[in-house]
Amino acid sequence: MKNNKVLSLVGLATKAGKTVSGEFSTEKAVKAKQAHLVIVAVSASDNTKKKFKNMCDFYKVPLYIYGEKEELGSAMGKEMRASLAVLENGFSRAIEKELDNQIKE
Repeated sequence: MKNNKVLSLVGLATKAGKTVSGEFSTEKAVKAKQAHLVIVAVSASDNTKKKFKNMCDFYKVPLYIYGEKEELGSAMGKEMRASLAVLENGFSRAIEKELDNQIKE
């Protein structure tokens, strides 16, 4: 993964207190309709990916499979994170735009 604007944005959103991470908190945010965007690590288990895919489809939350657990964790200043949710529309739109750009490349 080259320039990591996605991870920097995740870091900014985290500093602003607009993210939650870890399976339990991410799931809670989605079900409480607070999540605007969910990112699950590429290295997360298939079970975790499937669970979030189904949940995000159901609650109509954009889901991206992106990055490694270590990268997501360090972007948030934490240990490894398999999943995170962005709780604010501005950040989630900026991150989504970056993710879409990287996918197209």
